[in-house]
Amino acid sequence: MINTKDVVRNLEKEMESVTRDLRREFAAIRTGRANPAILERVMVEYYGTPTPLPQLATVSVQDSRVLVVQPWDRNAVKDIEKAILKSDLALTPTVDGAIIRIAIPPLTAERRNELTKLARKIAEEHRVAIRNLRRDANEQIKKAEKTEGLSENESRRLQEEVQKLTDRFIAQIDQLLAEKEKEILEV
Repeated sequence: MINTKDVVRNLEKEMESVTRDLRREFAAIRTGRANPAILERVMVEYYGTPTPLPQLATVSVQDSRVLVVQPWDRNAVKDIEKAILKSDLALTPTVDGAIIRIAIPPLTAERRNELTKLARKIAEEHRVAIRNLRRDANEQIKKAEKTEGLSENESRRLQEEVQKLTDRFIAQIDQLLAEKEKEILEV
């Protein structure tokens, strides 16, 4: 027989995973402020192997508009510079010996609007993922009602619990989107 507590517990874990992924994707969206997370997706060709930048260097914030990249291997400086230039971040690194400085230019109004649309699109994709999880859980509950003798009342109660979880996580996504939009539009 289906363990009803497990259905809800697993659903909550999966929904938390979706919101964690959303936070990670939002962190990678560039705003006018320096944030080391924007370089997490930059892949550096290091000795013939594509390697994420954070595995090759320390990325820190010098001030609100400058990132500092300190490679652990001096030989990787040129490769890191090339990877940052090739990325879709539109950033220009400056090599200063073994350190790479990246000035974060202020965003234009047009670019802010593009980033806001991108953030909304990403949030909507994650809302859809949450709704798909809800649908799957409800199908599991209805199947248990038909095949395993789950009572109608218990089925309804579980579906209401699933809906409350869904509403809670959709609200979290909306909150994260509002914060990200505010951050993007901040001059």
